[in-house]
Amino acid sequence: MTAYTSPLLRLLDERGYIHQVTDAAALDALANKQVVPGYIGFDPTAPSLHVGSLVQIMLLRRLQQAGHKPIVLMGGGTGKVGDPSFKDEARKLMTVDTIAANIASIRTVFERFLTFGDGPSDAVMLDNAEWLDKLEYIPFLRDIGQHFSVNRMLSFDSVKLRLDREQSLSFLEFNYMILQAYDFLELSRRAGCRLQLGGSDQWGNIVNGIELARRVDGTEVFGVTTPLITTADGGKMGKTMSGAVWLNEDQLSAYDYWQFWRNTDDRDVGRFLRLFTDLPLDEIARLEALEGAEINEAKKILANEATAMCRGRAAADEAAETARRTFEEGTAGEALPSLAVPGGSIGIVDALVGLGLAASKNEARRLIKQGGARMAGEKVEDEALMVTVGADPVRVSAGKKNHGLLTRS
Repeated sequence: MTAYTSPLLRLLDERGYIHQVTDAAALDALANKQVVPGYIGFDPTAPSLHVGSLVQIMLLRRLQQAGHKPIVLMGGGTGKVGDPSFKDEARKLMTVDTIAANIASIRTVFERFLTFGDGPSDAVMLDNAEWLDKLEYIPFLRDIGQHFSVNRMLSFDSVKLRLDREQSLSFLEFNYMILQAYDFLELSRRAGCRLQLGGSDQWGNIVNGIELARRVDGTEVFGVTTPLITTADGGKMGKTMSGAVWLNEDQLSAYDYWQFWRNTDDRDVGRFLRLFTDLPLDEIARLEALEGAEINEAKKILANEATAMCRGRAAADEAAETARRTFEEGTAGEALPSLAVPGGSIGIVDALVGLGLAASKNEARRLIKQGGARMAGEKVEDEALMVTVGADPVRVSAGKKNHGLLTRS
């Protein structure tokens, strides 16, 4: 580990958030001297962010815990364009009303992780539509565009990936990196922002913003990126059989969120405890040293702490109790996802999809063929099976750990 002196960089380093830093010594000195406003941008492409964004949300939380000021920048302006970074195709364009509704919904999640207000280290949420929507094209090209080299922009991995695959990259998307760099310049002017944080895939965009602020205003600003968070088996963080692990309650139940963390690979427990909980490092060291069946206790603590932070302690306790009753007592807890069945009859494939135990009908059929689907504890072997639901709920399972209840409506 690098010998940082500021509480901010020491905290980020000790918990495994740092991948790259621009001028680490100067940023370390600045963080020792003053409150450093730092920002991360989030595009409002859906009503909720998912677990793949959680390391960035936690990064803002750590910034605040170290006494600095988090700026949550919503891409109400850039969201109208779409970030092409490492995407195979262009994003679908959203209406202004959809973007506004998504931002309002996403804010509710940030309010669980950050303290918002008017104080020096209180978090603020801004929308880049405030300045991007007002830009005039010719003045923007003249004042900002002159500082960007197309040759250099073409060398960025996010652009090369699309071009190497001979996939279309629209001029609209090509502008995205210029707009993101301009965001940093604008935030340094409006909010005294000195730091941009982001995933490792944003390094090129962050460096663009740093150079633009230096060239246009002579302002020294900094960047920090986090490593790509993958699971021990090489998979992408947050990818599950049932689809995205959403942070908002109305997109995913607290029980399913709890179960996602409970199912963490043994090898990832310590790393995830450092990244996604506030537990002290010495306690984490004790938990990750557990072996055999005891590591399951560490996974339950991870699930409890991560769920409490995102959904509240009561929701975490209820999810943990449901899991205990389901797995230890063989009964069905109340927090299991449920599906009301009109008339009391439903096909097993539709039941698996409706309960969120499979992302699609094809996936449900695959699950059945592979012997992973169960109804009332018995293996399902016929994908054409019709399930009859009477007065008592029927438990449907995908594998050993994912369960749901069918009820009669």
